[in-house]
Amino acid sequence: MSTAPQTTFDRNDQLASHGVLSQHFELFDALRSQVTRKVDFRALIDGLVESIACAIHCDCANIALLHPEDSQSFLEFAPQYPNRNRRKPLSPLISREEGQWLSRVVELRQSVILAGLESERRSIAGLTGFKSQYHFPLVNQNRGLGILTLAYLAENTFQQGDMSFLQHVAAHIAIVIENARAHLEIAALKEQLACERVYLEDEILAGAKFEEIVGSSEPLEHALSHVTRVAPTDSTVLVTGESGTGKELIARAIHKRSRRADKPFIRINCAAIPQSLIASELFGHEKGAFTGATERRLGRFELANGGTIFLDEIGDIPSDAQIVLLRVLQEREFERVGGVRTVSVDVRVVAATNRDLKPAVEAGKFRLDLFYRLNVFPVHVPSLRERKDDIPLLAKYFVERYARSTGKKIKNIDRKTLELLQAYDWPGNIRELQNVIERAVILCDGATLSINETSMHRGAFERVHPSTALGEALMNTERQMIEAALEECRGRVFGPFGAAAKLGIPRSTLEFRIRSLRINKYSFRSEGRGSITANMVRSFPQVAGRP
Repeated sequence: MSTAPQTTFDRNDQLASHGVLSQHFELFDALRSQVTRKVDFRALIDGLVESIACAIHCDCANIALLHPEDSQSFLEFAPQYPNRNRRKPLSPLISREEGQWLSRVVELRQSVILAGLESERRSIAGLTGFKSQYHFPLVNQNRGLGILTLAYLAENTFQQGDMSFLQHVAAHIAIVIENARAHLEIAALKEQLACERVYLEDEILAGAKFEEIVGSSEPLEHALSHVTRVAPTDSTVLVTGESGTGKELIARAIHKRSRRADKPFIRINCAAIPQSLIASELFGHEKGAFTGATERRLGRFELANGGTIFLDEIGDIPSDAQIVLLRVLQEREFERVGGVRTVSVDVRVVAATNRDLKPAVEAGKFRLDLFYRLNVFPVHVPSLRERKDDIPLLAKYFVERYARSTGKKIKNIDRKTLELLQAYDWPGNIRELQNVIERAVILCDGATLSINETSMHRGAFERVHPSTALGEALMNTERQMIEAALEECRGRVFGPFGAAAKLGIPRSTLEFRIRSLRINKYSFRSEGRGSITANMVRSFPQVAGRP
């Protein structure tokens, strides 16, 4: 911390009128050299006390500063003892009684002199026995900051000129302390703004994948209605859904429609951070908290103060961090790693997971009380196979976007391509659809986008079966269900009495599965499955060899 702007000591000040001696000027020079050093706040206070103790030749010098948030408690700084024979305590100790007395001195704004038995009984930083004490309140612009204390083992050590001079010194020290604190606050704000700017840039790049929530299907509209209801509140939201469904988009929509919209939106992926660092990332750490912690760092919760924090993949957060997170949700406060000061924050929490947390709770891997705290208002994001009516809209949106970025003029999408897109189950959801469309736009040379069915099966559209035996069993079960529905509906696929309606799937999906499983739907249009005309056999040669 640079303290150059803090210096207020000047030889040309009006000290001559107060009868200032040469050693007084020497003290001002020593104090001025202290405040021009680039040191932190504590080192600055220690340096000021040391300079005063050596120049005034007292037996004890100490500065006790009032806590910024509590006028009855003091921040403890190491006192200075120029007399090397006097034992120095390991750490300063300001008792409750001493703190109350010192706060009264600051409140009165008057210097206090103690002598004789009264001085011997009054402790200074935990020590007694001084026969004379001088307490100078540190006040700047009518704000009490603390006390400058000088003590001697002998009585009657000060002249009236010394008292007047030291009151002048105390006034200048108060200005230095006030300026130093202002520089600390400015530095902290600069650090927070710099961190927010970096995170904002990262979030803009990360959020560029999806600009809007596209679709009008009933499952999506149901989810968005929940977003509209919960967004204006400060309730914690748990967003659930498969990977790639756009849970982060839902979280951003909640933030943008809340009263915190002009505040930060901070995202953290709990699964992407090593478990040993998750607490530091969430809550920050102090300098020296662990190996490699060379400076104090703000956590994501502090960066999101006043705004929203999005905890993605919350199911992967380690158990030790779950306890601290529970406290934040309950009391809105925490301590940085390696720190002792409690940090209070005003943050709206939106969490997301693609896992069912209930089995994790039953297995003891996720705290039940934390689950209830997160699950205040659940919002489920439907998978793409649950909202296949939105696929044409999504495909058009991605085609326009990637055509614009690649400089191509693609005006429409082939009808067969749309049917194929709607017939696929999309295990990767919107993210997979986005990648498929991007690849297709790159390969497209005309004004109409088309995707070949063969390339779909060879590439992203091919199902991945966990094992051959299981895959065959599922395929046989699916074949039997489709054939039974076709037989009952006499080969009719669409319409209110068709097989698609009976199975509860879109017609395009059923047509695609019939082709994939090589089922001859025409064989079910007669009374018996064996009466297939010669023309039909010629049209489906792959069926001719079947029993």
